[in-house]
Amino acid sequence: MSGHDDEHHHPSAWGPHDWSHGAPHNSWAPLIMSIGFGIFLFMLAGAFTNGIFDASYVPLVFVGLLVSLFGLIIWWRQDMSFDGTYEPMSTGAPFKNIQIRKVSIWVFLMSEMMVFTSLFSTYIRYRTGIENCQTVFERGDWVEQGYTLEAGEALICFEPASHLIASSMWHIAPGAINTFALIISSFTIVQALRWAKKPLGTVDEEVRRKRVYRYLGSTWILAIIFLALKMTEWFIGFYVPEIEVLGIHEHHIHSLYSEGYLINADHYHHHDWVDEATGATMLADISVSASTFYVTTGTHGVHVFGGIIGLTYMTFKAWTGGYTPTNAVSIEYFGLYWHFVDLVWVLVFPFFYLY
Repeated sequence: MSGHDDEHHHPSAWGPHDWSHGAPHNSWAPLIMSIGFGIFLFMLAGAFTNGIFDASYVPLVFVGLLVSLFGLIIWWRQDMSFDGTYEPMSTGAPFKNIQIRKVSIWVFLMSEMMVFTSLFSTYIRYRTGIENCQTVFERGDWVEQGYTLEAGEALICFEPASHLIASSMWHIAPGAINTFALIISSFTIVQALRWAKKPLGTVDEEVRRKRVYRYLGSTWILAIIFLALKMTEWFIGFYVPEIEVLGIHEHHIHSLYSEGYLINADHYHHHDWVDEATGATMLADISVSASTFYVTTGTHGVHVFGGIIGLTYMTFKAWTGGYTPTNAVSIEYFGLYWHFVDLVWVLVFPFFYLY
């Protein structure tokens, strides 16, 4: 292939390609990103083996991130030149004449459904199979058995995060706000697609450009708010000032971390777990319940973070006027992913925050 610039051979982000044969399918970007992400995960796991931090793995953790970033940049560079003219189609059954990217996103979402189904089923199994800590406390036999803070022996029970999160409207506020943020973000992504798909000539192109990048940018902001509130809930906490008119008293909402609700919480005690007769405090191993909470909500958070990365690029492309009716379907495919992330949270919130 000569690579000279003519009707059928012209430079592209993929390299010289004969466009008369359709769009090129030879991108190495996904493979590079997969290798980088694999290095990152393996090295990150090695850095925290058995709960002990090993700094020797840190350089390789960053190597994995850099490789992933390199693949991502290649992918974005390739997509910037894609105008939708040569959307590759499937040629074999059962997806013949269906856009390859549409097939891919649905296959991906099916695999994601299996991931979250596994997480939810694990949670339900442990939630129903391990006795609730509050039930154990109310029964009272833990005092005689020596599962007390004073004795240092902990019993295994299930302490749902909702015991802390749903204890007041202020504790549950971050999760509730996040629910509305994701629901609104699903609306903004649809609006971005609506404006991008408006037929040529029916809307001024500058208006299209502004509407698309503003709606995508709004989705990006809402996703950032989601993760910021998630980190506040997990690690930071927040201060509530006194508002006398509304009857709100000054107090500080502690994070789950400061409350001791951790994956390795094998000697956890809640301030309500005090026996009135003896003054003893029940000590519990809640590592299983905390793990199911953090792994499930954390996995969802990673998906939100992935969406933020994609939205960063898409907002930039929209700002440059890169979306037109011919390639607006790219926003639709991302929207399918984003709606899935939203739907998962609609299930996570009641299961882990209210129940």
